[in-house]
Amino acid sequence: MDERVDERVRVMVVDDHPMWRDAVERDLAAAGFEVVAVAADGHQALARFPAARPQVVVLDLQIPGPSGVEVTAQVLQQDPAARVLILSASGEQADVLGAVKAGATGYLVKSASREELLDAVRRVAAGDTVFTPGLAGLVLGEFRRIAEGPADDPVDQLTERETEVLKMVAKGMSYKQIAERLVLSHRTVQNHVQNTLRKLQMNNRVQLTRWAIEHGLDDDDE
Repeated sequence: MDERVDERVRVMVVDDHPMWRDAVERDLAAAGFEVVAVAADGHQALARFPAARPQVVVLDLQIPGPSGVEVTAQVLQQDPAARVLILSASGEQADVLGAVKAGATGYLVKSASREELLDAVRRVAAGDTVFTPGLAGLVLGEFRRIAEGPADDPVDQLTERETEVLKMVAKGMSYKQIAERLVLSHRTVQNHVQNTLRKLQMNNRVQLTRWAIEHGLDDDDE
């Protein structure tokens, strides 16, 4: 079976690991895709996207600069017709849902085979949604929960730790400061914030801080 695509789909590859980025670029080019740009971080991706005008962005989620979620949202603001396929080492629920809510139409974990990646790019370019097996049910289940409406008190949806982190966010503390105060990793604090954003159906930290202040969480005793 010929793997080459009939019409050359324009693709941009964003990943901060050079060997991985180069391998994905080679595989896509060998299969007949037109790799119009590559980037090593969020800033490069956003700077190169307008001129490159890719149809599909193959994007790592954990990249320096603006995160993969932020890049997804900004790319789709610039060009709503573009498609974003996340290719990430993480299959965590918060990461998957954060990417989908930002507008990604596909999500593969990096354990996917070359053939699965090429098929996913083709399908995403054609307008399909593509997820690593097991993740599709997660996404559908979350959207079903959202459709049923939030709980009476949104704070009740949060875990004790998420509420604790939210109070510190409301007081203007950085992720680094929160991590040091709670003796957690920077990544763990980010995960708690992303989970909170998802549960409260918000898009960014600015909205979250405003909401927390409005609910008096910045005045709570530590």
